[in-house]
Amino acid sequence: MAATTGKHLNTEADPEADGEENAEAVSDDVALTDTDTGGHAEDAETPGDPDDSNDADDPNGPESENDGELFTTKRGDSDPDRHGLRRWGRRVRRSALPVLLVASLSVSGFLGWRQWQAHQIKLAGEQAQQAAINYAQVLTSIDSNNVDENFRQVLDGATGEFKDMYTQSSVQLRQLLIDNRATAHGVVVDSAIASESMDKVVVLVFVDQTVTNLAVPDPRIDRSRIKMTMEKIDGRWRASKVQLL
Repeated sequence: MAATTGKHLNTEADPEADGEENAEAVSDDVALTDTDTGGHAEDAETPGDPDDSNDADDPNGPESENDGELFTTKRGDSDPDRHGLRRWGRRVRRSALPVLLVASLSVSGFLGWRQWQAHQIKLAGEQAQQAAINYAQVLTSIDSNNVDENFRQVLDGATGEFKDMYTQSSVQLRQLLIDNRATAHGVVVDSAIASESMDKVVVLVFVDQTVTNLAVPDPRIDRSRIKMTMEKIDGRWRASKVQLL
């Protein structure tokens, strides 16, 4: 009976022990549950706080974004100005090119015209000089046996003032040449252009003239310097003024 009683006592004591063990187990489970729940709560809070964490890490974050917006706005505002300047520059270049082209052509044309004019003046001077040489030889050559033909040639090469003067004196000069049986032959030994233009050239002519007459039958040489003003009349160079120097 004693053994049986002890056995029953042990059996009754086991539920209490089991209850304590179960209570400890429940406590452990609750602790584990709290621990797990806390971990999940922290994990759950983490996705929702990136901005807060970024703000905490970078206090100047919002200001930096604002600065970026301001910088972008400033650049955006300056871009139209730059584009406008570029367009203006292109327009200026496009408008300047025709002006430069016209100016270049004008300068080239002017220089070409000046060169052409200088050539024409030089050519006129050469032609007038040759005409003066030929006329000086006609003027200083005379034959009393052929006076009328000599006068005709002289008047044909004269114009203006000299032609009028020679025409007026030709009657007396003709008779003087015939009476003295004078002859003369002129040769131009040198000439030079004093001034020249398109229609008027002044020529200096140096002439050696061989002369004979009744008073001096032996030929003698007279050296003369003559200044001739040659003018272009009807396409021909004629002497408008003759001066002995």
